Amino acid sequence: METVVSGIRSTGNLHLGNYFGAVKNFLKMQHENRCFFFIADYHSLTTHPTPEDLHGNVRQILSEYLACGIDPDVATVFIQSDVPEVTELYLLLNMNAYLGELERTTSFKEKARKQPNNVNAGLLTYPVLMAADIIIHKATKVPVGKDQEQNLEMTRRFARRFNNMYKVDLFPEPTAYNFGEELIKIPGLDGSGKMGKSEGNAIYLTDDPAVIRKKVMRAVTDSGPTRENQEMSEPVRNLFTIMKVISSEETYNHFLEEYNKARIRYGDMKKQLAEDIIRFTTPIRERVEEIRNDNEYLRKVVRQGAEKARESASKTLREAREIIGFKPF
Repeated sequence: METVVSGIRSTGNLHLGNYFGAVKNFLKMQHENRCFFFIADYHSLTTHPTPEDLHGNVRQILSEYLACGIDPDVATVFIQSDVPEVTELYLLLNMNAYLGELERTTSFKEKARKQPNNVNAGLLTYPVLMAADIIIHKATKVPVGKDQEQNLEMTRRFARRFNNMYKVDLFPEPTAYNFGEELIKIPGLDGSGKMGKSEGNAIYLTDDPAVIRKKVMRAVTDSGPTRENQEMSEPVRNLFTIMKVISSEETYNHFLEEYNKARIRYGDMKKQLAEDIIRFTTPIRERVEEIRNDNEYLRKVVRQGAEKARESASKTLREAREIIGFKPF
């Protein structure tokens, strides 16, 4: 059984792209591996150092993941800031992380360009904190997107460097968890690219029906096919991609046939897609609201998660401290 660690951003709501791109796989993964899922509230401060409601953001995203089916009795679900061992390991790893390699990371250069007035030390050492999050549980697998592959490679480097410097075999070198064909990429509603918060083209799992209908009806299309079996434009192909995932096979095949026979009415397709999305998201949205208002349940989840995470983290940190030479008299 593999040990898997995955960080969850603490800002922004989950959208359909998140659900089908990662969450759905987490639901399966938690029953096949020893999983640690944490809400990365420390990481969020690198770009949002003065959040308006950090606690509220954490509460919301935790409620959403639980509503989607992450089981705190099966996986270890916790909040990053509830595990102080992570920050101590982060400090120790920083002693052997070098300025040049940190400045060369793509994520640092991009963020520094986007926020030139907030190039803080946490932003520079983001890969080190990420490494501490992962190797403190001796993870062997990490689900990462394309934008985090370099940071995962740096995690491997920091683990290898520690092992080599102290001539030990404490930390495994984690590899990317590859979902393979199971990974579904949900496109946005603006006609190109993937669905995402920053792109402004997303449908969120907590959007109410009126908002969903409005967003879908505004989705970009084209003037329609002028001949049978005409190749689809990217915006239309995107709508069909979403429909294939959300709607029934019968519904998808019906509109595909209408398109191939050059008689499709995009308005009808959008109306049907909107209703299918509402049918899919409504149970999740209602469950999110129920969990978010259940203070006792949320306290139980985070307390239980912190205890399990700290048990794992404290053992690793104790080993690392002894290896370096921090020992009691």
